[in-house]
Parts: sequence; C-alpha cells; structure tokens
Amino acid sequence: MRAYHDIGGLPLGEIDRGEHDYAMWEKRVDAMLVLLSKKGIITVDELRHGIENLGAENYEKLSYYERWVASITRALQARGVITTNELGRKMAGADASK
Repeated sequence: MRAYHDIGGLPLGEIDRGEHDYAMWEKRVDAMLVLLSKKGIITVDELRHGIENLGAENYEKLSYYERWVASITRALQARGVITTNELGRKMAGADASK
C-alpha cells in the first residue's frame, strides 16, 4: 500500500524541468537546513521523516519548502531548541515588522 507522499510511478502529468528563481524565504529555509545539519541538530533523514509524517491533508496543501519549514520546526521543538511560545513570539515580531 502506498503512503500519501509516495507518488513514484503515478501518472501525474509532465514535470517542469526548467530553471526558476527561488523566493528569498525559500533560499533562507535551504540555508537554515544546511546550518542546522552542519551543527548536527537535524539530519536530512529527519527532515524527510518529518515531511512524510505531516499527514495527507498538510502534505497536499503545503508547498515544497513549506513542508521543509514544518518538518524543521517539529524537529527543533522535539529537541527543545525552540518552544511553541518562542516561535509564536518570533512570528508575531516578524508580522509586526512588515
């Protein structure tokens, strides 16, 4: 039985293989993963595991890098690196600065 994230071999149409510009926030998420990996805080396998365990609804509605953010967030919370309250305060501060 396939899990919701296992789409290999399914007829989902053409894949756009063209180059595209990444949004700044996507570049930052990628850089954050690189830094967290180098510091031994999260591994690529943990990132993948977190993405594969988002649940079908979240997996479908989130974009590629939004899935990364969700997985990284869960891993950091699980390790006690950041709490839900701290994350909420940082997000509120980011929204206020717009």
